[in-house]
Amino acid sequence: MSVDIATVKRVARLARIAVDEADAQRMTGELNAILGFVAQLDEVDVSGVEPMTSVTPMAMKKRQDVVTDGGKAGDIVANAPATEEAFFLVPKVVE
Repeated sequence: MSVDIATVKRVARLARIAVDEADAQRMTGELNAILGFVAQLDEVDVSGVEPMTSVTPMAMKKRQDVVTDGGKAGDIVANAPATEEAFFLVPKVVE
C-alpha cells in the first residue's frame, strides 16, 4: 500500500489538521516509510509464538472474585441524615 499526497490531505481534512503542501510532501514519505516497516513485520513468521503482554515473563496479580460489601458501609452512610442497618433512609416519593 502506498500513500499519495491526496490521501494525506484527505486524512488531514478528516482529522481537522491544517496541512500545507510542503508538510503533505514530507508526511507522504513518512507514512510510506511506516507502512513499509509494517509490511516487513507482516513477513515475519510468528507461528508457534505465544502472545505476551511484556518482554519479561510475569504473572498477572489476581484477586478472588467474591462479593463483599467493601467493609466501608459505615463510612459511606456516616453523614447521612437517616440510616438503618447501613442503608440510606429516604422519604417515600411514590404512592
